[in-house]
Amino acid sequence: MGAKRGNSPVNVFLERLTKLPIKVKIFLGALLGVCALVALKLTIMNHNCFFIVSEAIHAAGIIALIYKLFALKTCSGLSLITQELTALFLAARLSCSTFIEANVHTVLDLISLMSTLLVIWMMRFKLKSSYIKDLDNLRLYFVVVPVAILAILIHPFIFSWSLFLRIIWAFSLYLEAVSILPQLRFMQNAKMIETFTGYYVFALGISRFMGLAYWIIQMYETGGGRFYWGGGNYFWFLASFIAEMVQSFILADFCYYYMKSFMQGQLLRKMPV
Repeated sequence: MGAKRGNSPVNVFLERLTKLPIKVKIFLGALLGVCALVALKLTIMNHNCFFIVSEAIHAAGIIALIYKLFALKTCSGLSLITQELTALFLAARLSCSTFIEANVHTVLDLISLMSTLLVIWMMRFKLKSSYIKDLDNLRLYFVVVPVAILAILIHPFIFSWSLFLRIIWAFSLYLEAVSILPQLRFMQNAKMIETFTGYYVFALGISRFMGLAYWIIQMYETGGGRFYWGGGNYFWFLASFIAEMVQSFILADFCYYYMKSFMQGQLLRKMPV
């Protein structure tokens, strides 16, 4: 565990920030989020770039994991269940993207999928001895089965897509929103943040925010009409949006504690309970 870096202005500011009432923290977090959304809306004219940036940041987080696995020869602090869920939603989204559009998003998803499969292979075979299975106790089917049922019940209604593609597309969206839960559960069980795992989850938090920013800005510009994207009264996007919101709040809480730990030189520190 690293030592604190003295009473620097950043540390003093962060220390005062942690002592603020929870309502003040929520207000400041919301204000920061709104300011970030306004800045993104004014600076990025092509809103499709949000998804490209989101997918690129996700890929960067996976690259940080691969560096850890090859350089440090350990997968401690990493959830195999989250990696398997990530590979599953990427494969689902890639299969839809290949048949529907086949553009730069497809390429980025393919890179992310290949990188994630490499991580899974390393964890299952090369570095199996350093994987702490007892801490990775959120069962895969607890996440996949409810998501699959929701995708069957609520999916987009687009005439040019087959029913199978609609369900797979919805499944990939819902699963992406909750795929990080096993990793967060793992870190809560371990009660600490491992350095490169922290980089990975922090990158996911930024990635989620960029994707969420796209939909919020689209809803603002369309007056809420984006909720009906896909036609009819199929609230598949609403369900996905709510899941993304919940996941974004969870990741935002983690990112706050991670940034505080990083600035204070305490990357391996206890997680908030």
